[in-house]
Amino acid sequence: MSAVAVRLGVLDVGSNTVHLLVVDATRGGPPLPQSSHKSVLRLMRYLEPSGRISDEGVRAVVEAVAQGAARAAEAGIDELLAFATSALREAPNGPEVLDLVEATTGVRLQVLTGEEEARTTFLAVRRWYGWSAGDMLLLDIGGGSLEIAAGDSEVPDLAVSLPLGAGRSTIGFLHDDPPTGEQTAALREHAAALLAGTVRQFADLPRPEHVVGSSKTIRSLARLAGSTSDGVGARDRLMLRRSALEDWVPRLAKIPAEARPALPGITVDRTFQIVAGGIVLAETLRAFKVSELEVSPWALREGLILQYLDRLI
Repeated sequence: MSAVAVRLGVLDVGSNTVHLLVVDATRGGPPLPQSSHKSVLRLMRYLEPSGRISDEGVRAVVEAVAQGAARAAEAGIDELLAFATSALREAPNGPEVLDLVEATTGVRLQVLTGEEEARTTFLAVRRWYGWSAGDMLLLDIGGGSLEIAAGDSEVPDLAVSLPLGAGRSTIGFLHDDPPTGEQTAALREHAAALLAGTVRQFADLPRPEHVVGSSKTIRSLARLAGSTSDGVGARDRLMLRRSALEDWVPRLAKIPAEARPALPGITVDRTFQIVAGGIVLAETLRAFKVSELEVSPWALREGLILQYLDRLI
């Protein structure tokens, strides 16, 4: 008997964008993308000193979710998987915003913890690379947080989340455009200090056979500074060496945000936070003594799709 196909919409309310991905999927098969719709949100700019999302930011969230839900309905989906990550998770008025979004749009957002983000993304990356990849170390940089996970199965042995997202780091440290040398140095020191304790948590785990990066920020940096190598079958692997990244980050930091999209891989929705993302990634690779990482096409959204399909009977 053939597997039943379902059309899923995954609505990802992140710190930087609200992204709808529509896929056709069957249990045991890869999700096949059908359409995509993205609204640039940059929610970090709407955070008040208390951490609350401002009234303007709340309106922006509601509008972006409404647009995504409308596009999902137009696509004829069977199920909408709607979730939110660090910005809504940590805002003191987050629960109120979630209630307002549901009352206005009919969409109830599932709020993922940082550890859930890391574990779900790890599942997606493991499925992409397969069991033969052995022990893996995953790095994922979102707008609000950095997720790190490691293990040799679909469930990581350890998964952590750090407040080192590209958007959060930009708002917190890189106040000028382009940022000053003192600002980038302060972010490097801050990231190194947070990562030092995290590295000790992972110290007893086996040395990874593969270090994998996911998220749009890492893909953008890899397209700018990385290279491709032969993969399995027809797949080319996108690779990023730490030395190339460290060469590019100071150059990026001297270019105004409005000019960065002229560079390969840097999109308008990431241009304001790509420098902070590069600094955080470089410090993470240095802390874990990693010289090169591979870039996974699958990340959190695909992980949620796979979890949904695994629950189907």
